[in-house]
Amino acid sequence: MTAAQPKSVLDMILEWSLDRPLWQRDALRRIVANGKLLPEDLAELVQLCLKGRGARDIELSATPLAAEHVPAVAAAEAAISLTSIADVAGVNRLASGQTLSFEPTGITVIYGDNGVGKSGYARILKRACRARFVGDLLPNAFDPSATQTASATIAYAAGNVAAPAIPWVNDGKPHPILSAVWVFDRDSGAVHVRSENEVAFRPFGLDIPDELAGVCQAVKEALAAEQGKLEAARDAVFIKPIFSTTSPVGNILSSLTPATDLAALEALAPISEAEEGRLVRLNEDLARDPLKAAGEERALALSLHRFADDLANALAGATDEVLSNLLALAEDARQKRGAATFAAEAAFGSAPIKGVGGAAWRTLWEAARRYSEQVAYPEGPFPPAAGDAICVLCHQTLPEEAATRMSSFERFVKADTEKLAQEAERNFEKARLALASKPVRIAAFPLRRQLAIRAPSVAAAVLRSLAAARLRRFICLSSLNQPGTVQMPNLPADPVPLTRQLAEDTARYAEELAAAADLAGRKRLEDERDALRDRKALDVLLPKARAEVTRLAQLDRIAKCLTETGTRAITTLGNNIADYVITPRVRDRFQEEIQKLAASRVRVDIVRSGGKYGSPQYQIRLFANETAKVHSVLSEGEQTCVALAVFLTELATAAHASCLVFDDPVSSLDHRWRQKVAERLVEEAGVRQIVVFTHDLVFLNDLQTLAHKSGVALKEISLTQSGLGAGIVNNGLPWAGQKVKERLDNLEKEARAAARYYEAHDDEAYNAAVVTFYNRLRSTWERALEDVAFCNVVNRHRDYINARDLKKVTALTEADATAWAAGFKTCCDITDAHDPSRGRNAASPPPADLLKHIRDLSTWVTNLRERQKQLQ
Repeated sequence: MTAAQPKSVLDMILEWSLDRPLWQRDALRRIVANGKLLPEDLAELVQLCLKGRGARDIELSATPLAAEHVPAVAAAEAAISLTSIADVAGVNRLASGQTLSFEPTGITVIYGDNGVGKSGYARILKRACRARFVGDLLPNAFDPSATQTASATIAYAAGNVAAPAIPWVNDGKPHPILSAVWVFDRDSGAVHVRSENEVAFRPFGLDIPDELAGVCQAVKEALAAEQGKLEAARDAVFIKPIFSTTSPVGNILSSLTPATDLAALEALAPISEAEEGRLVRLNEDLARDPLKAAGEERALALSLHRFADDLANALAGATDEVLSNLLALAEDARQKRGAATFAAEAAFGSAPIKGVGGAAWRTLWEAARRYSEQVAYPEGPFPPAAGDAICVLCHQTLPEEAATRMSSFERFVKADTEKLAQEAERNFEKARLALASKPVRIAAFPLRRQLAIRAPSVAAAVLRSLAAARLRRFICLSSLNQPGTVQMPNLPADPVPLTRQLAEDTARYAEELAAAADLAGRKRLEDERDALRDRKALDVLLPKARAEVTRLAQLDRIAKCLTETGTRAITTLGNNIADYVITPRVRDRFQEEIQKLAASRVRVDIVRSGGKYGSPQYQIRLFANETAKVHSVLSEGEQTCVALAVFLTELATAAHASCLVFDDPVSSLDHRWRQKVAERLVEEAGVRQIVVFTHDLVFLNDLQTLAHKSGVALKEISLTQSGLGAGIVNNGLPWAGQKVKERLDNLEKEARAAARYYEAHDDEAYNAAVVTFYNRLRSTWERALEDVAFCNVVNRHRDYINARDLKKVTALTEADATAWAAGFKTCCDITDAHDPSRGRNAASPPPADLLKHIRDLSTWVTNLRERQKQLQ
C-alpha cells in the first residue's frame, strides 16, 4: 500500500483558515497567489473586514483561500519536468507561433539581452508553477487589440513519461501538476535576505503567517486611523448640549447608541401651530411677573369670547339658509308678480294706454288711493263715484265711463293675484332690507390682528370666513333681480368654535401662569417650554442624531473589526509550521548548501529569533558573533548565496525531484559567486531538470564548462526580438556567445550561402556577404586565440585567471603563431575595418577561398588541441 502523502505547509494553512474571518481567508488567497500585497490589496481587505461586520454599500466580495488556490504536492515517483512552452498569447510582447523547448534532463539555458522576452516566459512559469512572488502578467501594452488573458500550451513529463500538454490559462492560481516545479528569482532571494536589519530564514509557506500578520497589522492601523477620525468627528452639540437633557427629546439624544431607533424622535419632530404659539408665550411670560401675565391672559380670554360672539353675528347673515331664503323670496315675488301682470293684461289689454296693471301703474294707483282716502275724499269710497266727483288724478269731473273704468281698476287691485304678488314683494323686501342692513366689515374686527400673532391659523380662518361671507352676500344681492340658479361659493369652516376654544385655552393658560407664582408651578411650565423648544429644534437636531447614530455604528463596527486583527492565532500557526518545517534535517541540509556555495567564507546557522506581530522568525546568524547584523557583514554575493542555499534547503523535505527554474540567479554577482552558483546548479542538474534564464555570458560560460566536465546535458537557446515581437526562439547562442566550433559551422553555412550569390552573378550581394564573412572569420581567429591557444587562462569578460590550464599554453609553437597571423591578416585585408587605398579595388575572393580559409582555421584549432591533450 502506498504511504499517505505528507501534509504540505499550504495544506496546514488552508485547514487552519477555515474558521478565520472571510477577509483573512481572502488575504491568504492573495498572499499564496502573489506574495507581497499591494496598498490596493490592503485597502480592499479593510473594506472586506468592515463588510464582514455589517457595513453596507460595499460591493466587493471576499474570495477565501480554497483547495484550488493551493499548489498540489507531487508524488515521490512523479517528478515533473518541463518539455516546452508554445502557443503563447496575451503575455507582454511575446511573439506568437514560437515554441520554447527544454532539455528533458540536465540544463536548459535561455540566454538573451534585456527586453527580448526572457521575463515573459519566466512569468508564465511563475504563474503556472510554484513561486513566492508571481509578479504581474500583462498583455501587450502597445496593441489595444491584443489578447488580454494570458495563455499558453505547456508540455511536461511525469516521471520521464510524456503527459498530455496542458492548455494553461492564467486564472491567478498555480496549476495542480506544474506547481511541483519551483521557480527562484531575485524576489525569492529577497524573502530570505532582509535589507532592514537581519537576514531571515523563511522556508516556503512559513512566510505566509508572517505576511498575514503584517496584513493584520496594516488593517489594524487603517482601522485605528479611521477610528480616530470618527472619534474626532463627534458633533459639538453632543459634547456641549444645546438641549435639555431631561426633556423627551433630550432623553433620547443623551443616550444615543449604535442601535438607537430614532422613530420615537421622529414622532416628536412635527410641532403644531398651537404648540409653537404656546412656546412663544411661555418664553415671553416666564421672563416676567407671572401674575401680571395671568391678568393679561384673562383679559384676552374675555375679548376673545366677545370676538367670537361678534363673529357669529357677522357670519349669521351669510349662511346658506339665510341667502337661500332671500333668493327664494325674490323668485317667489317675481313669479307672483308675473301672474298678476298676466291678469292685468287680460283685464286691460285693450286699454288705450299701455302698462295698466304694471309696477309703475300700481305705484301711481296706490298713491292716488292714499290721496283720495286721506285728503280728497276722506269719507268717500275709492275711486269716487260718477257725478260731481272730481278725479284725483286729472282733477276733472268723472264721466260715467271714466268712473266705470276706475272701478274696474280698483277691482283688479283688490283681486287675489294682485294681493299675493304684493304680499310676496313685501316679504322679499323685508328680507332684503334685513340682510342689507347688516353688512360684513372686516375692519370691525380689530382683534384679528392680535389673533394673527397668537394663533395664525385661527386668524386666517376668521379672515377667510369674513371674506367669504362678504362675497356670498354680494353675489346674493347682485342676483336678486336675475331669475335662475345662483352659483354661490362655499362657506369655509366656521371659525367661531376655534375662537371660543382659543378663549378657553387662554383662560386656562392664565390660571397656569397664576400657579407659576410658586416654584413647583413654574417648574412645570419651564419643563413644558424646554420640551417644546427641543422639539422645535429637531429640524436641526434630528439630522445630527442620524449622523451620530451612524458614527456610533461605524465606531462599534471598527471596534469589532479590531478584535479580528489580533495575531495570537497566527502566532500559533507560525509556531506549528516552524516546528513542522525547520527540523534538524533542514538545518543540516542548510549547512551542506552553504558549504557548497560559499565554502568556509560564510559561517552561519539557522536560529529562532522571536517574532513580529506574533509571527515566528528564523534568522541567519554568524557563528562568530550572534549579535552582529548579518546584512551588514555579508556582501551582496554572500547574501545571494545564503538565499540560494535556503531555497535549495527547502527542497530537502520534498518527496520528488521536479524541475527547478532560475530566473537571473546571479544578477550583479562577481566571478567567484557566479562560479559557485554554476557549480551548484550543474550538480543539481544531475538529479533533476534545471532551467536557467540569464543575460550573463560569463555565467553562461561557466555553466557550459562545468556541464561539459560533469557530463551533464546542456541545451542553449537564445531569445531575440523582431518585427513580430519579442521572444523569438533560436536554438543555440548568438554569435557573441558561440564557441569556436559553433562559429566554424555557421561560417561554413555563410560561405555556401554567399556562393549562391556568386553563381547568380549578383556581385553586390556577394561582395556584401564576403565582407560580413571575413569580419566574423577575423573575430573567430581572435576567439580561437583566447579559447584554444591560451586555453581561457585569460578571458576578456572574466576578472580572474584560470591558472589550472596554464600548462596547456606551452603547446603553442612558432608555426602556430605564424599561421594565426597569416589567417588574421587575410581577414583584415578584406574586412571593412580599414579603408582600402583609392587605387586598389581588388575583387572579392571566390567562394572556394572562403571555404579554404575556414578549413585553415579549423585545422589550426584541431592540431593545437591534439597537442594540448597530450600535456594533461
